[in-house]
Amino acid sequence: MKFFLVIFIFIPLTEMLLLFEVADRIGGISTLGLVVLTAVIGLAILKRQGLSTIMRANQRLQSGELPAQEIIEGMLLAGAGALLLTPGFITDTLGFIFLTGPLRRPIAQHIIRANVVSTLGTMDGGRGFSFRSGSTGSQTAHSGKVYEGQYSEEELAQLGSEPDKNHSKDQLL
Repeated sequence: MKFFLVIFIFIPLTEMLLLFEVADRIGGISTLGLVVLTAVIGLAILKRQGLSTIMRANQRLQSGELPAQEIIEGMLLAGAGALLLTPGFITDTLGFIFLTGPLRRPIAQHIIRANVVSTLGTMDGGRGFSFRSGSTGSQTAHSGKVYEGQYSEEELAQLGSEPDKNHSKDQLL
């Protein structure tokens, strides 16, 4: 608790002092311009990096793997976005560190190796979550393609199946 109190007091005070110092050296308008410029550039990069991370996560999901790396990177990108929107040069520097792929990926790998995520449990049998890299190689009986379709009660009667009790007749075609 004290750690967060120190962070939420120390960082803003340091940011203000640094902003005042930079404003004394290059002028207030130039300082404001730099703060806005770093936010705009950072958010543009964030959008591109975020889309790239989502695409990589989707590819891993389609190959049957849990995208642990991409999930952690997504969290780091969200943190980077918050830091870039916070006015100041220290938070912008931290935001750009989390935003830059070659720096973000090792940070995410370190978090995964440190078992920060594995403390949440496993997905098997309803025991929580676990991030695992790679495929386990085990396929369930429900693996394969999913086909969407519509049905009516008459078709169910012909097949000898019971209608879905969760839906009314109006919802069936």
